Amino acid sequence: MRTLNQHFINGQFVQSIGTDVQELVNPANKKTIGTLVLGNEHDVQLAIAAAKEAFKSFAKTTVDERIQMLQRLHDAIMAREEELTRAAVEEYGSPVKPSKGRTTFAALTCLYAKESLKRFSFEKMQGTTKIILEPLGVIGAITPWNANYTHICNKIAPAIATGCTIVLKPSELSGLQTHLLMACIADAKLPAGVVNIVNGTGQIVGAELVRHPDIAKISFTGSTPVGKIICKDASGTLKRLALELGGKNPNIILDDADFSKAIPMAITIAFSNTGQACHAGTRLLVPENRLDEAKELLKQAVASTKIGNPMDEDSVLGPLVSQKQYDTVQRYIQAGIDEGAELIVGGLGHPEGLDEGFYAKPTVFAHVTNDMKIAKEEIFGPVLSVISYRTEEEAIAIANDTVFGLAAYVSSTDMERARRVASQIIAGRILINKAVQDDPYAPFGGFKQSGLGRDSGVYGLEEHVEPKAILGYEAH
Repeated sequence: MRTLNQHFINGQFVQSIGTDVQELVNPANKKTIGTLVLGNEHDVQLAIAAAKEAFKSFAKTTVDERIQMLQRLHDAIMAREEELTRAAVEEYGSPVKPSKGRTTFAALTCLYAKESLKRFSFEKMQGTTKIILEPLGVIGAITPWNANYTHICNKIAPAIATGCTIVLKPSELSGLQTHLLMACIADAKLPAGVVNIVNGTGQIVGAELVRHPDIAKISFTGSTPVGKIICKDASGTLKRLALELGGKNPNIILDDADFSKAIPMAITIAFSNTGQACHAGTRLLVPENRLDEAKELLKQAVASTKIGNPMDEDSVLGPLVSQKQYDTVQRYIQAGIDEGAELIVGGLGHPEGLDEGFYAKPTVFAHVTNDMKIAKEEIFGPVLSVISYRTEEEAIAIANDTVFGLAAYVSSTDMERARRVASQIIAGRILINKAVQDDPYAPFGGFKQSGLGRDSGVYGLEEHVEPKAILGYEAH
């Protein structure tokens, strides 16, 4: 068992001033695997001071210098890929194959930012006006536990690319993973103070980042309720905000779709990351006249999806991250039963033989209506709600009848029709006939209560700069 009592501030591992302790638990067996000492306001203030000082020189670095830094960070992460993957499996419970994929993707995020930086123009002329895109300053970032490495790198990479410095608060449930990633950052030999990481809770470390006057922007990935709190608390200093929040994403299977492909893919989409994914398609819209067919195929697809020990190569689903998350999923399953939805597979309790960890049964409800709790609220677990529709227009209306607007999915054998439907869905990213988010340069972010701003590609870089216009470049 390990005790982790350091933050990463000004290019060094430093002892925590805060003394509160978070227990780290393996979700597959509920055993304590370590403890994490949590930072307090003083730790955050030291990190912000380091980032503020570093910004003075880092903002003046060249594009080529920052390109080299991003490459070094990628290389440092890949050098520890196996170690990072093992930590994610042990601490988070994600099966080994998807864990390895997310570790690799975290490293690739640095290369994607590098390529976007090559295409990004920090200066341009508009008539007789020179427009300069200047780095904002110190970024305050707050990340969740469901893809720790990816979320952290997705905050760090665009900050480095644009000449910003950053103070990041990762999830306190991810202490082992974060400690290893801090070692990668140290290995990359970035300038001191450019990247700072303080472990702690949202109520203490996160709150200090949000209210501190030297933080220019908050970049947050997490739940919509917390995003609303950040909006309110950041208003005192008029911080810039980028909020990637929750989703209750629709997956529309049109009546001409190949159900033998679309239904198994719907399970993959809904149960991605054991359902602990903001982009999961957890509302499955199927034509009423093919509902019975869909139900049978859903049963088969769930039966063929292995849930089990995350160390097993063939496990697709693992445990949920914590007892709290397991209890939340159980409450939603009970709510679906109480509201009269048809339980076609799964249900309450643990899968057979898996009661030693935070495993929940992969669950599918049919005859769900859009006013039910399980159709309206983000569950963050392996629970799928099947909603039937009669016409294409009704499907689109149901898809858009939500306070969220993060992602959506459409399946059809007619690409022109699928594109027409996709263009009418109110969401930030829509996938046609695919489950994989495979364009790393496309903007990612939400409409409505799914957030503000965009990540990825040049869109993510633009979130870290402020335009300055200098008038007076008339020719003489």
